[in-house]
Amino acid sequence: MSVRTPKAKGEFEQLRDIFARLGSRAQGLGDDCALIPVGGTTLAVSIDCSLEGIHFRTDWLTFEEIGWRSTAAALSDLAAEGASAVGVFVSLGMPAGSAEHGADIMSGVGAAAESVGAKVLGGDLVRSEQYLVDVCVLGTAERPVRRAGAHAGDGVWVTGRLGGAALALAGYRSSTRPGGPLGRRYSHPEPRIAAGRWLAAQGATAMIDISDGLAADAGHLAAASGVGLEIALERLPCWDGVAPLAAAASGEEFELLVTLPAAFSARPEFELTRIGECVTGGGVRLLEGNTPVALPAGYDHFARS
Repeated sequence: MSVRTPKAKGEFEQLRDIFARLGSRAQGLGDDCALIPVGGTTLAVSIDCSLEGIHFRTDWLTFEEIGWRSTAAALSDLAAEGASAVGVFVSLGMPAGSAEHGADIMSGVGAAAESVGAKVLGGDLVRSEQYLVDVCVLGTAERPVRRAGAHAGDGVWVTGRLGGAALALAGYRSSTRPGGPLGRRYSHPEPRIAAGRWLAAQGATAMIDISDGLAADAGHLAAASGVGLEIALERLPCWDGVAPLAAAASGEEFELLVTLPAAFSARPEFELTRIGECVTGGGVRLLEGNTPVALPAGYDHFARS
């Protein structure tokens, strides 16, 4: 399992540099989904790969849980665009003689897709040394919300509570499988499709899902929008037992970080907390009271275990 360590250049930056070599052969890169106008709507498409030993371990999760978790991670990208989910395609890599486990993985995939009103539309199967679950998600968006679009004066908000994923991960690493809501936070994360659609309808100006950690993903949104983000640690909604700074570093939360106009005051049926505001300039400032706090490292997919 990857660890959260300081890094010179994160996954997002490395991916950006790789795709930059495509030049004019690429278009619209750097967001949670590709957005493609089709008729009177917008098609949202994303792909997310989960690899054994990096994104999951078979001694920690059941194969059904692996299927759910891999699919939820991909569906979270649709949520970040304010899109509804239509369907998923799945490519499975499996060791020889593991057909039964493949069926269990696909059961989890199907359950996660069904939870947001989507269907499994197809896929591929290959033999591999390790388990691999590569999920492509399709959705539609009436009003897509990108990472770019935040303005100085907008409020900064976050769905749910943070730090549960890291707390559960610590349990697995200590050979104590977490149970109850905390265990499901890790094994069955909820794609925030409904929340993303509601926020888009309320006039969200920018949005991103929290996969690399709040601090790291806030930096991605700030850079795309050309604004600064000031976030008050004491406002962070945290899981019991999680300190705010640890919550700001916790990766794979799959909550939504969103900016909304200053006048926004509606209250949804899900947890939504204002944690800061957009300011002129750039970058992210975490504040403890009025004192800036060093930004924690985000989740690093390329760090060694």
